[in-house]
Amino acid sequence: MAVPNIEIRVSGRKILVRMPKNEADIQLVRAIRFSRWNPGLMVWEVPHYPGNLEKLTSHFGDRIKLLEKDEVISTLAPSRQTIAKDELLAIQTPNKRLKLIFGFIPDLIKHIKTVPYANWDTKNKWWTIPYSEQFLQEIKSTAERLQLKFTHETAPPSEQGLPRLSPEDTAHYKRCPQEYRDKLTELRYSENTIKAYIPLFEEFINHFPKEDLDSLHDRHVMEFSRFLVAERKVSASYQNQAINAIKFYFEKVLGGRRKLYFVDRPVKEKTLPTVCSEEEIQRILSSIKNLKHKAILSTIYSAGLRIGELINLPITAIDSDRMQIRIERAKGKKDRYTLLSPKLLTLLREYFKKERPHFWLFEGSGSTSEKPIQYSERSVQQILSRALRETGITKHVTVHTLRHSFATHLLENGTDLRYIQSLLGHSDPKTTQVYTHITTKGFSQIRSPLDKLDI
Repeated sequence: MAVPNIEIRVSGRKILVRMPKNEADIQLVRAIRFSRWNPGLMVWEVPHYPGNLEKLTSHFGDRIKLLEKDEVISTLAPSRQTIAKDELLAIQTPNKRLKLIFGFIPDLIKHIKTVPYANWDTKNKWWTIPYSEQFLQEIKSTAERLQLKFTHETAPPSEQGLPRLSPEDTAHYKRCPQEYRDKLTELRYSENTIKAYIPLFEEFINHFPKEDLDSLHDRHVMEFSRFLVAERKVSASYQNQAINAIKFYFEKVLGGRRKLYFVDRPVKEKTLPTVCSEEEIQRILSSIKNLKHKAILSTIYSAGLRIGELINLPITAIDSDRMQIRIERAKGKKDRYTLLSPKLLTLLREYFKKERPHFWLFEGSGSTSEKPIQYSERSVQQILSRALRETGITKHVTVHTLRHSFATHLLENGTDLRYIQSLLGHSDPKTTQVYTHITTKGFSQIRSPLDKLDI
């Protein structure tokens, strides 16, 4: 008779099998789809799918020493391995998401699906939603209504990865080939895309210092992608953009056919934008005494501009007759019109009389009529940073936050989401829907939120 020496524990969605090393047993377990060896726990992990437990018990028979079923749900929470069936665990992650771990509770799932950018993680078997105090309280209230024990935890900060290789780190740093740069220009890629692609491609080719550029192929792309995730610990958007920069070389520069690389291209989980209240915007703008600086931030907020759109505004973009601002060749190479606030127009006229710009609406120091110099993005960011220090606002506010605040305040004042989509230059209405529900006011009723402020 066989000696009982097999331990099987059913823990939520996993079957944990501890057994002596035996080639026949290992082959049986390995044959079960998605099974894997866990070296930390020294057990085999088998998915608790229908039929898997029966297959294991039938195979091991009398050799089973322990068969235990836990009334818990498996989780990868930082503080513990399992949660009870009547519990909801919410983990606030460093990337501003809420990780929601619980059993199969249809009413709770139904509520989660109403949250913008809710996502089901099929690998880890949990839900994630964007973090906000409002969503956290809604989830907590739903848990209490369903008589679930609610626990809120904060995940530790993500471990820092390796820094990007720079020219100073190696004596034989390989520069991006000129034909790569020329092709980007030839295909009219935006300046921002060019600035992003070139260093990303250089990082790729310098990751293989002993390889000639002509010898790099699919295997190198996959190896580099894994390096970005495992060693550099970059974000999903960084990894995706790096792969696109590499694909550009093989497909556009070399003229190869378009192809898919079998690497894990992550889906970026969306977060809710940070938004300032109207009172906070008032404090920021009122704290600025420099006329030009106030005009810069007021223009961004009152018209919902990106920072690149602001510094690319020529004087002729201001149409005071139609009370509009024309944005040319914005993101996606699109032109659009947005609002010209009457209060902003007054401020711009005052600024214009004092500064007398030559071509660009906002110009840097040393600008002349023969050689007008654009204002820099960094200078705009510094204006906002000083204003935030002056006002004592501690939330994470960037220049782009002013654009988000513009859209949110319009919606709060009753503006139809479809018009806001047009003002922001969004191609997909889903991009705009993050701000709030659709409303019904028409274009003629739109007023810039700046007009409500006393600045």
